[in-house]
Amino acid sequence: MIMSMHASITELITPAVDSAGFFLEEVQITNPGNHRIVTCVIDGVAPLNLDQVTEISRTISALLDEATFMGDSEFTLEVSSPGLDRPLTQERHWKKNLTRLIKVTRTDGSELIARLKEYDDANATFVENIKGREKTHLVPFTEIKRAVIEIEFNRKDELS
Repeated sequence: MIMSMHASITELITPAVDSAGFFLEEVQITNPGNHRIVTCVIDGVAPLNLDQVTEISRTISALLDEATFMGDSEFTLEVSSPGLDRPLTQERHWKKNLTRLIKVTRTDGSELIARLKEYDDANATFVENIKGREKTHLVPFTEIKRAVIEIEFNRKDELS
């Protein structure tokens, strides 16, 4: 059975990404002309720094350079961490973003922007600050259509 290029790359680099302590979120391949662009989105328990991105980029590049399935065509490798607009879809995303401000779009179309206080297997608890008063929202995951981080520029309680 012939594997797709996407599946072959994913299978090849996942062990190296895992052993470096990171998660392979996504592999994208675009073919503008005869030149492929391979984009790998890597995440960690904590946000990746530039040195970590550089190191895992070198590792992935070496693996792809040796891979026979890549053929003779040239490619550009792009390695990045997930952007703030990437939806929270897995348990580790929720864990990593505890205490962050989250924009939740519910399945009924309503929206909530509030701080993630805690979560369990079934629900997420958010705290909304309305005119100095806190209001708690318990939202079942089954009612969440999309959840993304809301950008905060002047958060006072952020740890350095």
